[in-house]
Amino acid sequence: VCALQEGAGMSMTMTFRRAAPSAARGGMAAALRFRQTISSPASLVGPGALFHAAAARRDTWVPWDARQSKDSHVELHEIIEEWGRGPFYWCGAGLTSGLAGVALLYGPFSVATAATAVPVTLYWWAGFSDMNQTRHTVLRNYPVLGRLRYVLESIRPEIRQYFIESELEANPISRYRRAIAYQRSKGARDSLPFGTRKDVYATGHEWANHSMYPKEVSMEDARVLIGSGSNAYSASIFNISAMSYGALSENAVRALNRAAREGDFFHNTGEGGISRYHLEEGGDIVWNVGTGYFGCRTLDGQFDPERFKETVSAPRVRMVEIKLSQGAKPAHGGILPKGKITPAIAEARGVRMDADCLSPPAHSAFSNPHEMMHFIQHLRELSGGKPTGFKLCVGRPDELLALTHAMVETGITPDFITVDGAEGGTGAAPLEFSNSIGMPLVEGLRLVHNALVGTGVRKRVKVIATGRVLTGMDIIRCLALGADTCNAARAFMFALGCIQSLKCNTNKCPTGVTSQDPNLMNGLVVPDKAERVLRFHHKTVHAALEIMGAIGVERPDQVEGKHVFKRVSSTKVLSYEQQYPEIEEGSLLPGKHNNSPAIQRWYETWGLHLQAHKEWQKKHHAAQA
Repeated sequence: VCALQEGAGMSMTMTFRRAAPSAARGGMAAALRFRQTISSPASLVGPGALFHAAAARRDTWVPWDARQSKDSHVELHEIIEEWGRGPFYWCGAGLTSGLAGVALLYGPFSVATAATAVPVTLYWWAGFSDMNQTRHTVLRNYPVLGRLRYVLESIRPEIRQYFIESELEANPISRYRRAIAYQRSKGARDSLPFGTRKDVYATGHEWANHSMYPKEVSMEDARVLIGSGSNAYSASIFNISAMSYGALSENAVRALNRAAREGDFFHNTGEGGISRYHLEEGGDIVWNVGTGYFGCRTLDGQFDPERFKETVSAPRVRMVEIKLSQGAKPAHGGILPKGKITPAIAEARGVRMDADCLSPPAHSAFSNPHEMMHFIQHLRELSGGKPTGFKLCVGRPDELLALTHAMVETGITPDFITVDGAEGGTGAAPLEFSNSIGMPLVEGLRLVHNALVGTGVRKRVKVIATGRVLTGMDIIRCLALGADTCNAARAFMFALGCIQSLKCNTNKCPTGVTSQDPNLMNGLVVPDKAERVLRFHHKTVHAALEIMGAIGVERPDQVEGKHVFKRVSSTKVLSYEQQYPEIEEGSLLPGKHNNSPAIQRWYETWGLHLQAHKEWQKKHHAAQA
């Protein structure tokens, strides 16, 4: 045991080499090379002490460092750290000398000389460019070699997705879940061999408890009636969520709409308006009317009733959805630069091509819950009675309650409410808004359901859930939380062929789903992709119906919170009904003094107070008087 007292100032480098075993001696010979440089006296301590030493210089050899011994080993990171302007010139000189040798050997105008001159010239050009630029410190300090850092950084997402990411790791949609969409859309085998890959004892694991008396649920039962009268719409329990033309390519829009027509489910336009590609294939359309009023606006961006009436009269427009907010960027507007506005986008949105297109954060047609209810009624009348509702990502619970109370006070209710979770997707959004603003779907959906139940209007309003809905179990989970139907966006993008390259905001989508580049868009063949979308929809709905039958129900509206369970710790399991209890019907109406444990817990959960409810009741009675 060799020990060196810590702090003595001696620096040394040690290399141990193990020799081959000697057959004659039957043992192991060890050779020790011990090299030390003493800068101050050292004192040794007794046996058993740790050996502390700081290397004065690396025991490595790099070609441009004459101080290092040539029998030392070399590692890549050592070369990178030793690189700089000096080594750049040394290597350049070596390359140039090699070029001169090739020229002497084969002639200055030979093919070999030309082939050698190209990389040498590029080396010098890249090096001088790196050293003279001022934007990147890494390139100035590590000319040429520093470019490797940016190359690796640019392909990091692909490397992670293909080689590092685990099957169940979500970023944002796990490979395991993406594979389900790919397999079902292609008609490939989607069964699972050898049992579940999930840790069923992990916190957060969810499942549905099956019945000993399963039922059979038919496709005809997987429909929900939205609205009333002659224009009421029978919707599938699984539909295409809002994605605008412009965010999607024209071929993607056409393929989705063709599948919607053949599968009898609806296709939400997104707030970009109704484009010609939404109407070409003849699928059912839900027109999403956002803050920009695209397709029904004046030149200065205000709502235009006449244009709305003209557009909504199209037979394939089956419902109207007012967009208040979306999960990926709630309460955030946007600007489409005029350079990105194509003639087709300008036509769909009703905007000019020589000016930026603005989507403000808030609506200009209304500014409070009562005005919003009257706006809903106005749109319903202009459309001839077509179902009209709104979409939101839940934010402040008190504002949601004010909205449901306005339904009671005005006597006007929307035909449906679409609840988007904070986990919802988008083509591009500010990082902070995507990561930190808005309520997730589970909590938001249950809050909306209870607010409608508590104000006694739940039976008149259908609830649509959207936000990472991809499998049959996702649909069951949403139904258990209070939804009537579900929408999905990214799930249908996967069915179109999206590979989650995360290039939606660059116009470089490799599959042509979110690109307006004709060369990339043409790779998406409409008939083939429409068939895949249709197949994915059918198989997913079928999976949801099989789960319904397994838990012993015959219709979607019979799925309740008691059917789905979640592990909240290693030793505790709760049903959705226990985690998110449903409050009593009408318990939030004026004159009701409900102090049940369920409503007490509901108020406590959302930071509300019964006192606030009582103050609202007093204000309501005073207004009536």
